[in-house]
Amino acid sequence: MITRLYILKKQTVLLLVVLLSLTTQAQNIPFNCDYSAYLFQRNDVYAIDLASGNSYLAATDITPGSINATAYNPADGFIWGYLSSPSKTIVRIGKDFQTTSFTIPELTNGNKYVGDISPDGIYYFKSGGTSYFKIDLNPSSPTYTQYLSTENLSQNISIHDWAFNAVDGYLYAVEKNTNILYRINPTTSVVTPLGIIPILSGLSYTYGAVYFDADGRFYVSANETGTVYAIQSVQGLDGINVIESNLFAFGPSSSSNDGARCPTAPVAQEICDNGIDDDGDGLIDCEDPSCSGFGNCEVIAPPTTANDGGLESNGRLSDAINKRNYNRAKNSYKFNQKTAKRVTRDSSKNANKTSFTGFQLQDFVPLTTINEDYAIDSTPQDLLNITNATEVYSVDYMQNDASIASILALKTENGVYEHTKYICDRLLGAELISVSTIDINDQAFIKSIIKNADGSFEYVLSLSAKVENNDANFAIESHWNLDLYEENVTFYNFQIWSDSIDDLYLLAEEVLNLLNTEKTISGYQLSTPPTVFVRKGKYNNGALDLQIINTNATEDVTFDSGFRVTETSDFNYTSSNINLNENYITDIQVPTGHLFDVGFRIGDGVNTPDDLFMSDGPWGVDDSQASTTVSDYVISPNTNDFDTQDFPIERNLNITATTSTYFAAYRAITPRFKAVDLTDFSSLKLRAKGTGNLEITLVKQSITNWDEQYKTTIALTNELQSYALLFSDFTSPLAAFDASDIVTIVFTMVSEDGTTTTKEMNLQNVRFSRGNTLSVNDFETNITTNTLAAYPNPMVNASNIQFTSNKTETVQLVIYNQLGAIVYQRAVKAEPGKNQIAISKQNISSGLYICKLSGTQTLYNPLKLLVK
Repeated sequence: MITRLYILKKQTVLLLVVLLSLTTQAQNIPFNCDYSAYLFQRNDVYAIDLASGNSYLAATDITPGSINATAYNPADGFIWGYLSSPSKTIVRIGKDFQTTSFTIPELTNGNKYVGDISPDGIYYFKSGGTSYFKIDLNPSSPTYTQYLSTENLSQNISIHDWAFNAVDGYLYAVEKNTNILYRINPTTSVVTPLGIIPILSGLSYTYGAVYFDADGRFYVSANETGTVYAIQSVQGLDGINVIESNLFAFGPSSSSNDGARCPTAPVAQEICDNGIDDDGDGLIDCEDPSCSGFGNCEVIAPPTTANDGGLESNGRLSDAINKRNYNRAKNSYKFNQKTAKRVTRDSSKNANKTSFTGFQLQDFVPLTTINEDYAIDSTPQDLLNITNATEVYSVDYMQNDASIASILALKTENGVYEHTKYICDRLLGAELISVSTIDINDQAFIKSIIKNADGSFEYVLSLSAKVENNDANFAIESHWNLDLYEENVTFYNFQIWSDSIDDLYLLAEEVLNLLNTEKTISGYQLSTPPTVFVRKGKYNNGALDLQIINTNATEDVTFDSGFRVTETSDFNYTSSNINLNENYITDIQVPTGHLFDVGFRIGDGVNTPDDLFMSDGPWGVDDSQASTTVSDYVISPNTNDFDTQDFPIERNLNITATTSTYFAAYRAITPRFKAVDLTDFSSLKLRAKGTGNLEITLVKQSITNWDEQYKTTIALTNELQSYALLFSDFTSPLAAFDASDIVTIVFTMVSEDGTTTTKEMNLQNVRFSRGNTLSVNDFETNITTNTLAAYPNPMVNASNIQFTSNKTETVQLVIYNQLGAIVYQRAVKAEPGKNQIAISKQNISSGLYICKLSGTQTLYNPLKLLVK
């Protein structure tokens, strides 16, 4: 079905080109029951795929006035609607979005915003009250486009759209606030209540766009959140039996809107237990929102606490962030929600006021808005001094002793807060299920839905307030890209996440209300969501594996990145193109070479681009002792390929320090210092040299006492040696070692007698292994590693690849582009000593390339070659 949506778009674009000179004929092109739903917002049109909730802007400004009460006409295949201007005018809309207007003098003045067309082509439309109008839109009828009558419903209901069910021929609608489903007899005008829709119970949204599919399944879209709900088989309801309803998809929010769709077109449904992506949205079984609560699919899992948030991205501050996380891991810190201080409005008022403002962050954090049992103070005070936040306050909202939502509030004085959940989480095991809009106070904010690595879902929104007009007002900014925020101003930043989109809406609405109470909000600067985004990705052995979602059938996107090979190296920058072939889902591998962290942007140059940041588990130095001075600290790339059965700890470390106590190097297994289950492995292997004894500690999350962590000691020499350390070699006062929750590896060197001494440790090829012994490769001495060089680099017309060989052998030079395709290859005979291979640009286009040289007895580090 997704494919059909994009075929529709491509056909539409083609028709626009072909029919520019055939305007009269163009207006006679019907939609003919395609599978898309169409959302009209004022005079713009969005095509929506109901199964995924994804949409794209199909046409803009198609009429001078706004269109409402839109409906698909089964009798002619066109979409019809009512125009706000000129008054008493209806409009026919073709597949190319050309329009033809008809004035109906018998109509009353004023807007009409509820409408649909019966199978025989009669247009039923209305505004508020009980009166509705009927116009004949059957082109075979002698009264075509003529007014038929004004009728009255048997009771007044507060609805904003209705739709014909092709299965039974009745109109259906959902009332705002009561959430009652109504059946309306189009012949007698009798209104029959069928009961409150369970999935909507307690909500107060406007349902401005409703649709049917061929099976009589009724789809209801909430204007404010864009959430699409499904009510099953409404034709079988009698007002007594249970209404079967569920959340179906997350679409765009809207206002001044109406929906139209062919009621006999099917909508693909996800079968929730067959392991197949049945509806084509890239989500399988319980991953798909439409399966929430079905069978073995849990409705939702608790979101993360705000105490763990606030450090999702940013390479510039990585060293400070790593030390913060290392100290937490070393002390087995874990925030305990059950013992945390509870928050009340009175207790929050006792906090210190923000300097010179007369208000505090706590004043803008809602309480009791989502009917939580209680709220707790989860403020991560250690964000101060390592981020650009000068004040921080956070609350977790608890229900049944589990977190259901969190707000993290931060004051920053030199621009917006630099860390956002959606930028980084996708490259750490999470997935961006959806990104669209949510309307709060008539403003379209960006909402994102994140599925975490542990299976929990979070609905996420961020906004920032700045003071303007001589401190008289707040202005609100909210953008997907951090570089769009105003620079060098003070912001009050709010990151909100919840396990319910409805709670997200309520919390964000109340934050804005509290801000407006303090200082009237004078304006909003909001960005649109990205139309092309990375759903999920990971770094794997020198490449980024990405799944890209392309909601508007973009042909290709630009990939701009800045990256560091190691923690201590400078940033490098590169740019390339990724071809998506207009596909909705693209799984692609982008070669990067070995790296420590990367920030990149993908975009089509027109719409909002998507930004991501990824960092590997970091190396760091514990030099906290006053007597310790680090004189040399270098991280270098690995030069060998790890066995596929190993768990590699990428990058090598060399550190020299002077101390009378100790110094240590540590390596987090993951970027967030999260525990990893390594029970499938049995040993730790490495090559190392240095001065004296080296203590190695495997830090377990479950152990709170450092003295009880599992440790072993090896003796280093001046020459590199290979070590295979069995897990059973690591000892502790506790029971036998269990590798199910390893967070960090710590390498410690101690001044044994307390005198000031200089020590060195050099660690290479660290990895967890399933094998208990060293391999032949660990002892190989006849294979050496050399470095490639290119001159000139960048290459304009020609360059020379230079290398040194220790023996005579045939080597193979292969040059790859950023997508891993071979653009040049050549075999040459290398002689002992210095060698070079001359290459010319020829047909190689501008960009960044990877040069690899391989021989039978010599390994060469890959080289990056820039071609201008």
